[in-house]
Order: sequence, then C-alpha cells, then structure tokens
Amino acid sequence: MRRGHADASRRKRPGRPPTRRSIQALVPRLARENSSWGYRRIHDELAALGIKVAPSTVWKILRAHGIEPAPERDRQTRATFLRGQAHAILACDFFTAATLNGATLYVFAVIEHANRRIRVLGATAHPTADRVTQAARNLVMDLQDAGATVRYLIRDRDSTFTRAFDAVL
Repeated sequence: MRRGHADASRRKRPGRPPTRRSIQALVPRLARENSSWGYRRIHDELAALGIKVAPSTVWKILRAHGIEPAPERDRQTRATFLRGQAHAILACDFFTAATLNGATLYVFAVIEHANRRIRVLGATAHPTADRVTQAARNLVMDLQDAGATVRYLIRDRDSTFTRAFDAVL
C-alpha cells in the first residue's frame, strides 16, 4: 500500500515544471514593446507584477524566441558605426624614427580609415606649426585629386596642430 501511494504521488516528469505559457508569451512581448530593456529589467517588471520567475528563465525564454537578452539589441555597435563612417574619417599624428646615425626624426602620418591607407606627409627633426599646416594643404590636394570626401579628423592636442591647421582641413 505504501509503494502504491508513493507511485501515485510521484511527479510524472522529473525536474522543474515548465514555465507557464502565459509567462512565455509575456516575456517576448515586453522585450519587443520595450526594446531598450534587458532580461534583468524584464525580470524586475515581472516581479513588480507579482510573477515569480528567475532572471535566467527570462534569459532562456528570450533566447528561445530569437531575441537577444542584452539591453543594447536595438543599438548599433561601435564597430558597425565606425565601418559605416570610415570613408569620412582620417587620423593623424607624429611618430618618432631613429636614423642610422642616431638622430631622431618626427614623422607626420595620416591614415584613411576606409581603406587603411597610410600617407607619410613628412619627416623632420623639429616639427613646426608652419610645416604641419603645409603638410595639411598637400594632403587636402591629394584627397581632392583622389575624390575622397573626408568629414572627420582624429588628432591629439599637440601644439603643432594650430588653428591654421584646423582651418585647412
């Protein structure tokens, strides 16, 4: 008799019971209607409604419906943004090079982000604002000949990059 009662009262399925269908329908709906919410925010909202589920359950439901659980699923990634804007971005800076006789030269270089082309605009032992401005004029002429449309320049706050340099670019 004891064995019969134990068999009858035992769960039919081992493991946790499945999440209710109403909750499985509500979680993706909340994610679609509030695209900036992540799985933790959805979990908090469900808790405020009195629905007790674990954050990992919300995460699994979102993944099962093909929705990214992260809160930034509707935003563009930095890499995607840079790839889309690469045709309009240049970056310039100086780097040092040691010659065979031990002298140090400052090399002014520019990289085009679209095709990763590096342009060396000059090397000098003493970079001045006038030389850098002239190098910028030469760069603008080269870019116009190539048909490039550059809108953004990334540079540091070196004192050789004067207002005249900025005006040229």
